[in-house]
Order: sequence, then structure tokens, then C-alpha cells
Amino acid sequence: MTSIPEENLVRNLVARQSQPVSATTRERLAQALMDWFTAGWSGIDMPAAAIMREVAGQCHPGAGNAPVFGGPAVSGMAAAFANAAIAHLREIDDAHRAAMLHPGVVAITPVMALAAQQALTRRRAIDAIVAGYEVALRLGEALGPRHAANFHATATAGAVGAAAAASVALGLPPGQLHHALGIAATQAAGLWQLVDDGAHASKSLHPAMAVRNGLTAAYAARAGLPGAYAFATGGRGLYALLGGDGPPGALDGEADAPERINTATIKAWPCCAQLFTPLDATRELMDAHGIRSDDVRAVDIAIFPHALKIAGVDWPANPAETCFSLRYVVATLLLRGELRIADMEAPQLDSSDLKALAARITVSTDESFQRAFPRKRPSRVTITLHDGRQLSTIRELRRGDPEEPYTWQALQARMRAFAPGMGDAAAGEIAGWCAAFVDPDGDAVQCRPEARLFTG
Repeated sequence: MTSIPEENLVRNLVARQSQPVSATTRERLAQALMDWFTAGWSGIDMPAAAIMREVAGQCHPGAGNAPVFGGPAVSGMAAAFANAAIAHLREIDDAHRAAMLHPGVVAITPVMALAAQQALTRRRAIDAIVAGYEVALRLGEALGPRHAANFHATATAGAVGAAAAASVALGLPPGQLHHALGIAATQAAGLWQLVDDGAHASKSLHPAMAVRNGLTAAYAARAGLPGAYAFATGGRGLYALLGGDGPPGALDGEADAPERINTATIKAWPCCAQLFTPLDATRELMDAHGIRSDDVRAVDIAIFPHALKIAGVDWPANPAETCFSLRYVVATLLLRGELRIADMEAPQLDSSDLKALAARITVSTDESFQRAFPRKRPSRVTITLHDGRQLSTIRELRRGDPEEPYTWQALQARMRAFAPGMGDAAAGEIAGWCAAFVDPDGDAVQCRPEARLFTG
């Protein structure tokens, strides 16, 4: 009898748990953990973080010992909900070109919550996080661009990835693991209509609910409840009903390929990842030609059309929209010479200099660029100077992509830049805690994230 892709996927997850973890994957996982802490710390003091902590406590009341970014320890489910939301507030959590989702926030968050509640070895945590990335990214790739244009894949494929991470962390046997994925798939949701209606401030609820649903699915499967077996490929599965148009073989193909965690992107800019290549191209031209904002007569940006379906804000009306406005981020980079967390949190939206520069920026789409999407994210930036020179460059890949990765030292500098409220002691302790996952001799050590890693 022929196996369905979902069976092969589960078999692959189980097999990986008995195999050695490569040095490359260990190093990349340590980077993913640092990225997760960076994202969480960057949002600690935002008003929205307080709201997310409040919502988490109201939905999942009761005492607990699971740490939360910027707040007291709570129950595991409340911590998972709050931490997933807070780590997504700044839009700096990792991303993926082909899957078009944020994998770390759904793969790492449930494991950290469970590690605070029960004995969990470092190796079990590694297997769980790798499984979360594997499922979320493979499913996201299979669902493809049409799905990602209408659904936030972090909420759909991400819910199933969170279930995988939680199930492996709980030590579920293969059958229950499969049921957990199927239960989570039936709870997958995340409409992009919130962007069309200007409800960007609620976007962080997508990973929060994905993690909550993934954890719930794992607990339900452990309790004996069944899940949809052909949850992705069935006649009423995710692919058929949620607009799947990616390669179905991504779900279970290339079983011997390196873990998908190695293909994620660590974000170089504090905004939506759809806007990175024009920012990288602008930075490249500024550095190569010594361009200052006073030199600029006009900027023409051509980008792949999908980018503006997600990040199509012409000019932000509030801080929550700054991450999704190409004209804002490019104008800020040209005017300030950098794009900082502060530019997103406390934007000077009425600045006459900023608005005058933004008025000289034209954004258009290029269908030829769309044909390269999602494997590449092409954009072309052309800057016309007052002296008549016209400078142009094309970027297809982003800084922080697997082809242009961060070094450990650069990643630590990024953490301090994106989380300016983090002190030296906290930065050192977080870096050390994450780096410990690289050493296989520590696999039997208990993995328990201490509260001070979340609040300093």
C-alpha cells in the first residue's frame, strides 16, 4: 500500500530523532534561539506587549513557572501565547523565502514553555525545535504563493509546525504525533483581511494562536483524540481548501536533505521581510557612491507584486504600519543613514524632511520579478541624483538569507541593536545559553530557560 505524504513526513521526523545532529544544524539552531530571544526582548516594553500579556492571562489564568518576556511567570499555555505574540511584534523574527512564514516563533515558543514545566533534555529540545521548523517550512513550501497571498502561513502551516514541536517535546509516539499534526491542521487559520482593513496591530495574534493550537493539539493527541490523517493532501485538507499551489512534494520529498532550519533567513531589517531587497539595494548604492539624502532627486523602486499584497501601506498612519510601508522605510534609511527600532516604534511621520523625501520615491511592480518568487525576492532600486547621475542595482536575495548568513559575532551585535533595552549581563547570559546547544556533550543536560533570560 502506498504511503501518503503525511505518513512519510511523520516517519522522517521520528527517524531524525535517533540520528546525530550535524554541527551545521546545531550552530544554526543556536542562532535561531538567539534570534528568538532578540525578537522577544525587542518588544518587551511596547504597549502591545502589555496587551498580549494581559490577553494571555485572561485566556489562560492561573499561576505557573513559565517565563514571559517582560512579565512574571505564568502557566505554560499563557507563556506560550504571550511569548509568541511578543516575539512577533517587531517583525524581526526569522523568515523563509519559499515557505513565506516565520518559523522560529512557532517552533521555539512551545518548546520553551514546555521546558519550563517539565524535565526536558537539551537533545529533546533540539529535536523538538528542528521538528517544528521541518513541518512548518515543508508545509508552507507545499502550500505555496497563492495560499500565502490570502492566508498568513505563520498561522496556518505554523500551527501544524507548533504541534510538531510540542509533540516531540512531549515525547509522543509516531501515531499520536501524526494525530497531533492532523488536529492542529483543522485549527489552522489566519486571514490577510486584517491587512486590508488596517488591523496590523492584531497580526501578532496569528503566531500566538498558532502556538496555542499546536500545543492543544499535542495535548489532545496524547489524551487519545484522533486527528485528520491526510490533513494536507486530502480532498478537504489544507492544500485543497486553502489555495495550495506550491510543490506537494515539499511535504515529504528529499528526506535525506539537511534539516529545513538551515534554510531560514535571519532578518537584517526591523520591518516586514517583503521589503528587504529594496532596503539592501538602497544601502548598497548609498555605501558604493556615498549618497546622502540631499543628493537625491528621485528614487524608483520596482518590486515583485506579492510584496505589496502584504506590505502595501503607502504611508503609515501609526507605528504598527511602519513595518509595511516601503516608502517609509526607504525614505528613513536615506534620511537617517540607518533604519532602527526607534524609527519603527516612535516614527516622525509628520517630519517635513521625511515626507518630502518620501514624495520623491515611486514604487511599481514588475511581473518578471514575480516569476522568480518565492525562491527569490527581486527588486530594482534606481536613484537619480541632482547632478544628473542615475544609479541602479538589483537585489534578488537578502542579507541574512542562507546564502549570506550572519556570523555569531554579527548576530550578537544585531541582538544589541534590535533590543536596545538589553543590558550587558542579560546579553552575555542569553548568548551563552544559546551557544551551549552547539556542544553535543551537553545533550543530556536539562534544558530549563531561567526567568532572567526573559526580563534581565
